[in-house]
Amino acid sequence: MNKRVRSKKGAPGIVEVAHLAGVSPATVSRYFNSPSVVKPQTRELICAAAEQLGYIRNRVAGTMHNRFSGTIGLVVPTINNAIFSELIEAFSNQLRLHDRTMLIASHNYDLQLETTIIKSLLERRIDGVALVGQDHEKSAIAMLRARNVPVLALWGCQQDAELPFIGADNKEAAIKVTQHLIDLGHRDIAFLFPDTVNNDRARDRQAGAMETMQVNGLPLPKSRLIRCSYNLAEAKTLALQMLAQKKPTAIVCGNDIIAHGVIYAAQQSGLSLPEQLSIVGIGDFPGSAEISPGLTTVRIPAKRIGQLAAANLVERSESEHAEFSLDQVIATNLIVRQSTTEPLKNHVSIGNSVPATS
Repeated sequence: MNKRVRSKKGAPGIVEVAHLAGVSPATVSRYFNSPSVVKPQTRELICAAAEQLGYIRNRVAGTMHNRFSGTIGLVVPTINNAIFSELIEAFSNQLRLHDRTMLIASHNYDLQLETTIIKSLLERRIDGVALVGQDHEKSAIAMLRARNVPVLALWGCQQDAELPFIGADNKEAAIKVTQHLIDLGHRDIAFLFPDTVNNDRARDRQAGAMETMQVNGLPLPKSRLIRCSYNLAEAKTLALQMLAQKKPTAIVCGNDIIAHGVIYAAQQSGLSLPEQLSIVGIGDFPGSAEISPGLTTVRIPAKRIGQLAAANLVERSESEHAEFSLDQVIATNLIVRQSTTEPLKNHVSIGNSVPATS
């Protein structure tokens, strides 16, 4: 059995790998940067030597001679719940297929912090970066463009968007769930949506919901639009307060996290779901099909967005034209489950009554 050779620092380098494989350090370097230019027999020797020594390629050092760091950044608003979990997993898995790794960070909806994160990623010579949405500090976008780093906006889509994007139409998603309730005969509908500042996804969803109410001639009292962050506990507390007063027949939630909290509040209040209260969400996050009752929601294809985004950034990082645009709108689907039904006939709305359409 060959004795392992270690450098003085303890971690084996290409010199040690070359010595054990019986080749030059330059050959080892060529193997890790461009394997195809090295003879198959030599590749096998180098691979076996690297495995025996426990050698790990230093990609950061390699960027001194190669414009690829092998790392792509993903910056999301939060990793505290299920909102972006499927996106993150799909993004990471797709990068692995291209022998790339992911650096992930979250800014908790603080765009100034996001700017600091982007600067830190650029200092690490990332090959590209994916951001969520189109709301960002101008200085952050300027930094990315000044360095010609491929950047992609995820999750939403907008006409005349500043950044190339791969995402879903959030306005349309809200229209679908709101219209679904109206088609069932609901007229007294409440809305739990997050603050729309620095959140274009929430802004588009709220706009879609309000527009749908207006198109259908339905009034919306101020008390029926409630601010609620993407937090299950907060959603439950706010829903309990609302349900203890004038109960609507249905609630549209800004996403599935909020909807889960509302379901728990309704159950704690002793309501029969969906007969006494219909609830809809947006996203179709993990657990929305399994919760009781199953949540009616709009499926945002997070896995597909993550896969396409990772592949897009890898391709653009290898192109001489990092700024080219490849906008993609990914279709959403209304998923009708057990959390919605027709309203009870004896419900008294707090707004002006509008007869149901046939």
